[in-house]
Amino acid sequence: MSRKLAPLSVVTALMCGTAMADVPNVAVDIAPVHSLVARVMDGVGTPNLILPPGASPHEYSMRPSEAAALQDADIVVWMGEDLTPWMEDAVETLASGASVMTLLEADETTLLDFREGALFEAHSHGDDTHDHGHEEHAKTASHDHSHDHGDHAHDDHGHDDHDHGHEEHAHDDHDHAHGAHDPHAWLSPANAKAWLNLIAAELSAADPDNASTYFANAAAARAEMEALTTEVNQILDPVRGRNFIVFHDAYQYFETDFDFPASGAISLSDATDPSPARVAEIQGRVRNEGTDCVLAEPQFNEGLVTTVLDGTDASTGVIDPLGVDLDPGPALYPQLIRNMARTLAECL
Repeated sequence: MSRKLAPLSVVTALMCGTAMADVPNVAVDIAPVHSLVARVMDGVGTPNLILPPGASPHEYSMRPSEAAALQDADIVVWMGEDLTPWMEDAVETLASGASVMTLLEADETTLLDFREGALFEAHSHGDDTHDHGHEEHAKTASHDHSHDHGDHAHDDHGHDDHDHGHEEHAHDDHDHAHGAHDPHAWLSPANAKAWLNLIAAELSAADPDNASTYFANAAAARAEMEALTTEVNQILDPVRGRNFIVFHDAYQYFETDFDFPASGAISLSDATDPSPARVAEIQGRVRNEGTDCVLAEPQFNEGLVTTVLDGTDASTGVIDPLGVDLDPGPALYPQLIRNMARTLAECL
């Protein structure tokens, strides 16, 4: 009795299923980093996004499907507890067997110190915040999540002579408790370029059969990042030198990469409300120093921006550091950076 052979399409599907089973399951914390991972994995697999667009990275409760994605992960790529403190325990318990990439701890990451006070000075980027060396950061190259944060206390908050203490400093100590560095490092395309190779290397170690694809994708994405940087500079060139205020202090990586400094921030963090004294300080700058633009954010208090704008001729716009209205995937990151530049240029 002859035996029927399975159709070629079925055999192909089974073979592809076997190949796909070897592709690592990857979980990523925020949409911009997910976009970078998705670009490197393009044509091989798709990473899982833990934090949905529009949710605050600082405080979030995972849904069961997101917890399951973390539990099934072979690789976890996240910024680190300075951005998503709620995720640290979840990574340790749910993804205990996964390889963990903490991007804020990578030696290749340029870190900037938190800025103090409501008002910024243009020279501050060049003098003491833009430190490419990070000699003080002897960060381990291993991609695990066992690290000591005991030396990360942000002592600056204790200064008695700090004029911007106000009542929000009770919140500041909480906001900066995990470290002295600003965690919004994904808003630097230079950091993103460095991370692409790190992501390709991590994926290749877990999936050698697809290593050439991962590294080819990373190389192509780095070239795209170069073109994006040129494009953004061209968008910003006509409005360089004009003054703008942001809703919360999240943009100094973008400001530094493109030499386009903000004048101040209404709120230190998107997790806290500013004190009346801080708002008054920002209002003074907007009214008295020719501020051209005050930027809101999609999910935060528009009333504060209205208050700051009252009695001024400044324009307003909505800037989005997370890609709230963008579809997650490889195209999100460049579109996010491009949209930020366009929002600034239009507002100014």
